[in-house]
Parts: sequence; structure tokens; C-alpha cells
Amino acid sequence: MREATLCFLVREEPTKEILLGLKKAGFGAGKITGFGGKVEMGETAAQAAVRELLEETGIRVSENALKPVGHLTFVFPAKPLWSQAVHAFLVDIWDGEPTESTEMAPRWFGVDKVPYDHMWQDGSYWLPPILAGKRVWARFTFREDNETIHDLEIQTWDAAGPAR
Repeated sequence: MREATLCFLVREEPTKEILLGLKKAGFGAGKITGFGGKVEMGETAAQAAVRELLEETGIRVSENALKPVGHLTFVFPAKPLWSQAVHAFLVDIWDGEPTESTEMAPRWFGVDKVPYDHMWQDGSYWLPPILAGKRVWARFTFREDNETIHDLEIQTWDAAGPAR
């Protein structure tokens, strides 16, 4: 199973706004999502998150600014190559302004206005606890249509609590 990252820029404490993007090409095209992608050979998850965020938004962050908030496993039995273990991060310190890339069109959303109906179906299960200051471990198995969830497991902790 491939390793991947998701990174979310957030504003204010507690979080009031989140930067999401419309995926314009590749895996998940047409959906609203966080920024990230696969971990390349020789890269750590943090290095991949920093690289992907720069490629997709023009935003520069340091690895030290990444706050690990989740480990999400997505299983696609009908398309095993899509299955992935994802390291999720929040970032509240960065350099630059988000700009559109060939892959993503970034946009700020209030935490009460996150467009879950335009995201992967799993997002409504794990993103709200993360935005509320929790850490999440979750596993989602998708149905044959690769869109709807067949089975899920989810655990949350306070931000300072354990993570898998």
C-alpha cells in the first residue's frame, strides 16, 4: 500500500478557516480536498507534505510547522492501486499566498462551511474531529463504485494523546 500525505492550512486558534482545493487533475479530480500526494522513495511523510504543498499552492512551510493530526487508511478493493495510508497534517505558519496550480485551485472555507458534499465521502468522518483539535486514526474501505464507504473504523484522541 502506498504512503501519501494530506496537508491543511488553517487560520486562528481555535481553527476558524481551512484552505482546501478543487482537484483539477489526477486522482480525485473534481473533488474538494486537502493538499498532498504520494511519498516518494527516500522521502519522509513530512518532506513529502512540504514538497506537495509547494507544488500545489506555492506555499512554503518548514517540516517543523507540520502538526501531525491523523493517520488515515483508504482501501479500494475494486482498484487496489488506489489504496493508501495517509499522514495528515495541519499547518498554521507558512510563507506566501496560495496560488492556483495545474493540479489544484485553492480556496479558504470557514470550518462551518466545509463543502463535505463535494469531497470524498470519508471526509465528513475524520475532518471535523481534526478541526476540533483531535487526532484521528481511521480506516475506510470503499464499495465497488470506489465512491461510497462499505466499512469504517475511527478513533480520536485529544491533540496531545496517542497516535498510531
